[in-house]
Amino acid sequence: MGIQETQPLLGASSHSDAISQSTTQPQDNTHDELPAPYPDTLPGATYRKSLNWSSAYILVVSRVIGSGIFATPGSIVKSAGSIGLTLLVWLVGTILSACGMAVSMEYGCMLPRSGGEKVYLEYTYPRPRFLASSLIAVQAVLLGFTASNCIIFSKYIFFALGTEPTESQHKALAVGLLTVITIIHGCFLKTGIYIQNILGWVKIFLIGAMSLTGIWVVFLQLYGNTDDFSPGAKSGSSFSWDLMWEGSNWSWSVLSTALFKVYYSYAGLNNVNNVLNEVHDPVGIVKTVCPTALLTAGALYTLANLSYFLVIPLEEIKNSGELVGALLFQRLFGDHIGKVFFPLAIAISAAGNVMVVTFALARVNQEIARQGFLPWQNALSSTRPFGTPLGGLIVHYIPSALVISLPPQGDVYNFILDLEGYPGQIFALSVTVGLLIVRYREPDLVRPFKAWLPAVWLRVAVCLTLLITPWIPPPNWQGDVDFFYATYAIVGIGILLFGVLYWYIWTVLLPRWGDYHLEEEKEILADGTSIIKLVRVYGG
Repeated sequence: MGIQETQPLLGASSHSDAISQSTTQPQDNTHDELPAPYPDTLPGATYRKSLNWSSAYILVVSRVIGSGIFATPGSIVKSAGSIGLTLLVWLVGTILSACGMAVSMEYGCMLPRSGGEKVYLEYTYPRPRFLASSLIAVQAVLLGFTASNCIIFSKYIFFALGTEPTESQHKALAVGLLTVITIIHGCFLKTGIYIQNILGWVKIFLIGAMSLTGIWVVFLQLYGNTDDFSPGAKSGSSFSWDLMWEGSNWSWSVLSTALFKVYYSYAGLNNVNNVLNEVHDPVGIVKTVCPTALLTAGALYTLANLSYFLVIPLEEIKNSGELVGALLFQRLFGDHIGKVFFPLAIAISAAGNVMVVTFALARVNQEIARQGFLPWQNALSSTRPFGTPLGGLIVHYIPSALVISLPPQGDVYNFILDLEGYPGQIFALSVTVGLLIVRYREPDLVRPFKAWLPAVWLRVAVCLTLLITPWIPPPNWQGDVDFFYATYAIVGIGILLFGVLYWYIWTVLLPRWGDYHLEEEKEILADGTSIIKLVRVYGG
């Protein structure tokens, strides 16, 4: 079967030519039609430039500031063991997040196209053909779930209601939230966008309110009922140098899991890179929005952690699980307001994060389907019947519901964070090393922003460290979960190896057996959606 010549999806030379041309000429932001197509830009695709600086800033900040600062500090303190080491982990995690952000900024300014890491990996590693895209597809489908914030929503709702739910009730409420959000985004596009915008502002207000309580406690000492506070917390003596480091746990394996959780709290600093086709002045926005968002989140997180340590005794923080935010508000504002209103607000914040992530990941799944890397391509690529990526939402819903439902409830939150973090470090290492490869391979490519080389190498070193340390046995062979300490690393690597096997079977083994090779062919669906068909071409 013969087909017409089409733009190769992963051809390195064509990518370089297109990008070199587009980055050496002024960008005309008044035109919706993009210049030469890029891996995530299908021929003939048009995009409306609808995001200015402020909207791009909210897009990043509201993605970064989610339930992480309300839920992860208890686990991080439990892993670190002391106030001093906990603050050090947050500081190191912030610096390392900045290094990762710098790498994304260089790529985003150099290749100003939507797609983020998907674009960078496909551009940097065009060979073996389709391998990068296959791994991205497997990672997006199997690991691109929205489970952790659904669990936080469930925990805080029941905490606010003052009930002791069963494990099945916890999971049912979490899956119920995911189901409702999937239906809203799948059937009511404008309503879903309106709701998630409102909830995004609620999240920003909440973390700001928590941070202000830290200032309140430090400078005004207004505790309400002082009997509720430990003397050490009230007097600030816990921050003396010796007491700050008392009980520190310097196990690299345990600290690596704590760093994963700090990374989770900063996840989304490169969120604007995923939508650069729709941004006015994408290079200028990448260079300014990302650092501003990092400084905002870093300042708020530091003040929030100080609030925890000043108000809640250290042992209670260690045993708080995902409810440390609720304990803070309970101690500051009493049982009625603090234990009901603010935990309920945190639950709403978590729901807002689920809405934003579901909205974005469904479109990632749709783009992967449009390029031929998922089965049932026509159904998953189409926007029928509601003008939404319903197929992408379903692909996102299934693994998310399974991850919520199957693991034991007690460890599911920490396990999910670790499982998301470990393969993410593999992709982060690939992108960072890829930046060095592109610098060597294409030194003349225009780079409006260039990451500081020591920051690039530091990120390489950190990625390698975080990939190795989970295999080092912690004290008593016990991590922050009740099962084998390296389970999340084993599962994460297993998923990526499945991606390699999937790629080998359908791009190498089956074509060899069937005497054909794969080519890309553009097709327009009935609803006007452009897709790339991977068609079989038999013979030489």
